[in-house]
Amino acid sequence: MIIRCWGSRGSVPVSGCEYIKYGGDTTCFEIRTEDDQIIIVDAGSGIRRLGNKLLDEGRFEYNLFFTHAHWDHILGFPFFKPIYLPKTRIKIAGCPFSDKFIKKALNSAMFPPYFPIKLDEIRANVEYDNGNCKNEFRIGSVKVTMIRLSHPNQGLGYKFTEGDKSFVLLTDNELGFHHKGGRQTLEYQLFTEGADILMHDSEYTEKEYKTTKKWGHSTFNDAVKLALDAGVKTFGLIHHNQERTDDDLDKIVLQSKEIIQKHNSKMNCLAVAALSEFKL
Repeated sequence: MIIRCWGSRGSVPVSGCEYIKYGGDTTCFEIRTEDDQIIIVDAGSGIRRLGNKLLDEGRFEYNLFFTHAHWDHILGFPFFKPIYLPKTRIKIAGCPFSDKFIKKALNSAMFPPYFPIKLDEIRANVEYDNGNCKNEFRIGSVKVTMIRLSHPNQGLGYKFTEGDKSFVLLTDNELGFHHKGGRQTLEYQLFTEGADILMHDSEYTEKEYKTTKKWGHSTFNDAVKLALDAGVKTFGLIHHNQERTDDDLDKIVLQSKEIIQKHNSKMNCLAVAALSEFKL
């Protein structure tokens, strides 16, 4: 399994010299399975560059999952060039959202006067698959397990398991407050237990969280603790705050590593950067 990050920023894309190291695109992840299937998670602004790469490779069939439908996770969809080609086939996982919900969310990003091309005018063959309504299903060699996120308007986290390796993605998940439909921290710990890689929402510092509680995001301190309690091998901070510069993120990584050292853990820790790649 190969995991590529095409965007790890939260809320809104950013640009500038202070965002070079970690990038400014919003959430989009690509997974290549052992049997060479392509799984895309979220269509933030990072999906634009992914689309260009897929066209260069001559790849036109993908599975697309959404964690939820907030703007930063869908705003790149209209700029994903493969959707304008008739030979493109995209299977969009419908559950736990209905196909009408997904179509409405994507249509809202491609609706006049906000965008000149409507969703029903794209040329790709898009299949809204509502068959995967179980908490666990397979895409080729990968087992996909889902868990509800603690986030306003709800959302989904995913665990991808191939052989004895696993990758957990919990973006937009507030560990310090229980949102309707979300799970308790212990449940996220059990879901993540022993993962090779955990990437978790780490948007806020504890100081910032005093005024942003209930907004749907975690402090990096809470996220590090979850990773330690779950015994993961590598922990990646994601959903970086739009104001967080490269220097700021470097400092947060250092603070996170200090917490890890105090727990006598050998867990690897990093802030996930756009265009980074992980192999399991």
